[in-house]
Amino acid sequence: MLPRNFALSSLCAAFFATMVTTVAAAQLGPPPHAVLSREKLSSIDDFLNGETASGQIPGAIVLIQRHGQPVYFKCFGKRDVEKGTPMTADAIFPIHSLTKTITSVAAMMLVDQGKMALDDPVSKYIPSFGGMKVGVERKDDTGRPVLDLVPLRRPINIEDLLLHTSGITYGFYGEGLVKAAYQGIYLGDFDNAGFVERLAKVPLAEQPRTLWDYGHSADVLGRVIEVVSGQSLYQFEKTHLLDPLGMTTTKFFLTDPAERARYAGPLTKDRHVERNSLDVTRWESGGSGMVSTISDLARYGQMLLNGGTLDGKTYLSPATFAAMTTDHIGPGSGVARNYFYYPGDGFGFGYGFGVRTDPGNAVPPPPGSLGEIKWDGASGVYLVVDRAQDMFFVLMENSPSERMHVQVTLKKIIYDAFEK
Repeated sequence: MLPRNFALSSLCAAFFATMVTTVAAAQLGPPPHAVLSREKLSSIDDFLNGETASGQIPGAIVLIQRHGQPVYFKCFGKRDVEKGTPMTADAIFPIHSLTKTITSVAAMMLVDQGKMALDDPVSKYIPSFGGMKVGVERKDDTGRPVLDLVPLRRPINIEDLLLHTSGITYGFYGEGLVKAAYQGIYLGDFDNAGFVERLAKVPLAEQPRTLWDYGHSADVLGRVIEVVSGQSLYQFEKTHLLDPLGMTTTKFFLTDPAERARYAGPLTKDRHVERNSLDVTRWESGGSGMVSTISDLARYGQMLLNGGTLDGKTYLSPATFAAMTTDHIGPGSGVARNYFYYPGDGFGFGYGFGVRTDPGNAVPPPPGSLGEIKWDGASGVYLVVDRAQDMFFVLMENSPSERMHVQVTLKKIIYDAFEK
């Protein structure tokens, strides 16, 4: 039985997008039966050994899995540079925004179960969201910027949270009076319930479903999961997703001294003062708060590669998985993109994942396959699932300042290693 919120038009759109992706896949990326050369993959060794030796990054772990088997798996550099501890396969990394994908999967499991719907207003679960306004900046008669608060044209719904089209932004990048209004919401200790009440008091940056705006949408989604399930976000995810998948070290806080000792630290230049999983607070941030290991993300990646199943257990129905991995903000959707469109050129966005929709504008196009899904985090942890190649790869690193360079170079090496 299909979830009650999946309209026929949405299913048709997802099916059509899948068919277009399948037909067009030959136009981008290796042919499906290409061989991945282990000899060419050795260039990863040269690259990451060079990055660690030169002090650009402390260390990294790379796993490439294809046809259900690892074809490349290596550790590089140090887990703790100051102590000289070598990188180990059981190292625990902050995954930052990759957390958003886990929150999205958990939410869609509830949708699959009919316990909430994509078109449900968020205010159904968080009543204070019923009174939100959009902040519109203008200049007064003296030229001073002022903020007008205008009503929403329609309520924020669950799908908006999944798509980052809710109008809820982040306060730590960009300019303007709405961004400035976010500055005080991070002070002190709070749980998810308290944090969403803080968000309900600040204006939205734009009307819902008008701009892809990266922000606290996934944190609000985490609170909705708590309200719907009657459990904390972590307890729901642990019971229904993490433990069944075998992701036993994926969590919000490290309280076990043995686990804390396995934490992969950044270089001094990348140490920041914001809270992290070593600072045990009450906030289980569905947008950025988790840690994980390469073995945990290997289980997660394989489940996604399989289309929502693993070891005979279904986590996402075929229709739900198709909806999650279909672009919902492309041409004709009414959703604009600005400088901060992080999925990047050639990518649309599904529910929690960037989705490759076209080669993009660069010549030659960046590597990959049409239909691939991906996301990453501020420290550089990176997951790419390429169903056209029956492959996924995971990069684990804690290197905020070098993450883009490492991610881009690694992906190019991997796809250059395919031989027709």
